[in-house]
Amino acid sequence: MLGAIGLDEQQEAAYRTLISLGAADVHDLAHRLALAEPDTERTLRRLERHGLAAQSSARPGRWVAAPPGVALGALLTQQRHELEQAELAAALLAEEYRAQVTEPAVYDLVEVVTGADAVARRFLQLQLGATSEVCALVTGRPVVISGHENEAEEQAAERGVAYRVVVERAVMTLPTGLTELTVALGRDEQVRVVDRVPTKLVIADRSLAMVPLTTADSDPAALVVHASGLLESLTGLFEAVWREALPLRLGEHGTVTEEEPDAPDATDLTILSLLLAGLTDASVAKHLDVGLRTVQRRVKHLMELTGATTRLQLGWHAYERGWVSREAASPGRSPA
Repeated sequence: MLGAIGLDEQQEAAYRTLISLGAADVHDLAHRLALAEPDTERTLRRLERHGLAAQSSARPGRWVAAPPGVALGALLTQQRHELEQAELAAALLAEEYRAQVTEPAVYDLVEVVTGADAVARRFLQLQLGATSEVCALVTGRPVVISGHENEAEEQAAERGVAYRVVVERAVMTLPTGLTELTVALGRDEQVRVVDRVPTKLVIADRSLAMVPLTTADSDPAALVVHASGLLESLTGLFEAVWREALPLRLGEHGTVTEEEPDAPDATDLTILSLLLAGLTDASVAKHLDVGLRTVQRRVKHLMELTGATTRLQLGWHAYERGWVSREAASPGRSPA
């Protein structure tokens, strides 16, 4: 927990032990930490340099911990200052870099990253820099990204970043596919599956996206897209695939299973037919002898099911999916 202020696990354990004991000599501390005495001595010296421990003046040969509120507070203040300085330096370097670019307007929209290491590093930076949401399309043929991807997801999830991921069905047949999906679902990520995704894609906070420029058989290269019309198109592509995908969930025994797709029932279809015939919500409710809120709730569910944002779009989706015929039922009789 104290790694953020520069302590490793051994140093943190020694500091915590000193706090619990009040004072301890090297031999006793080494025994409690299961360390050799020279290693324990070095650890105490490092804590001393951090201002977290000191040799007792009243009890020679014994070490005591510095008060956490004072010692750790000073280290935290120092870390905050260094972080602020680093952020300022990064901003200045970014401005300096952009000033040297021949076409800065183009740079602001896209950047090309080439080479396996560079692509992997940029991919991880994109996830670790996210603050609210990461959306991803995952193919059955992962390129470049491997071991550190899960680590980046874990760190982002711990910071409260939400994940929405659509995977190709082929991912579930990979040697580690089901294991990684189980871990992702266990982190409360939303995961869906389709037979095939159009491309590998990652979008962070709807402000930055990354797509591959090459296939698995060529030298890796990727396009990083900043806020632009192209980014909006990529976001729209993700949302379209997301709507058509089936949710994955963890079964009773920790197995990954697909949820059955929702489908309208007979009442939903009747409501659709009557609305397309020109009836108002109130007229549909009266015709079916149900409450007005029931009709509105069912229409809202159908819009969520199809991804429609207007009732006009809902009618188009209903026709495309074969839910209603193009000859809408008349208000005076039940739909066929």
